[in-house]
Amino acid sequence: MMGFIRKYLLPKEVDFNAALEEQARMARGVVETLHRACVHDDRELLMSISEQAAAARRIKDRNMKELLDVFIAPYDKESIYRMIVQLDWITLSVKHFRIDAEVLELSSLADFEPILEILLNMADALARGIAVLKARDAALIAARIDQVEDQYDAVVEHCAQATGRLLAEEDARRIIRGELIIKQAKDVAMRIRVAANTLEDMSLKVV
Repeated sequence: MMGFIRKYLLPKEVDFNAALEEQARMARGVVETLHRACVHDDRELLMSISEQAAAARRIKDRNMKELLDVFIAPYDKESIYRMIVQLDWITLSVKHFRIDAEVLELSSLADFEPILEILLNMADALARGIAVLKARDAALIAARIDQVEDQYDAVVEHCAQATGRLLAEEDARRIIRGELIIKQAKDVAMRIRVAANTLEDMSLKVV
């Protein structure tokens, strides 16, 4: 009887904590693949990002459909919507990085490893922050958000230093190629930073 009531009469409930955690882990995994591909200058691994991004998009579409269908959610639906979209933007930005790296035919991806390591740390901090959202531990969530913010500043600083080194080069094509990749790296960082802002907003509403 209770099963009948739960299935047909009670409003649908969805575990959005688990759904957002899965999407955040996928976004982190895409950033990790980018980092490993650059560390090892592995073009085949770099190309696999497109498949990961497609899988991440399927998770995003599923989460969005669940959000449209559900009546009861642990947070306001607008906040969940923003987080779903912003996590999708992280994977999309990494995919754009991969496209530029392929088309520009860079001589070495390893040159960008220090920046990409910080991006991975940012994505990891964001995923960990989303994972503890359900515990409603304000201090722990804030610590993860602070990590993202500090590392975002580090990315901007590293990108400025990388641009300075590029401008010392005499090869104009190398400068242009490097600047385009640096721009994509900053875009990934910005997407993670924006997602952290939404995480902060969600935590303030439930703690």
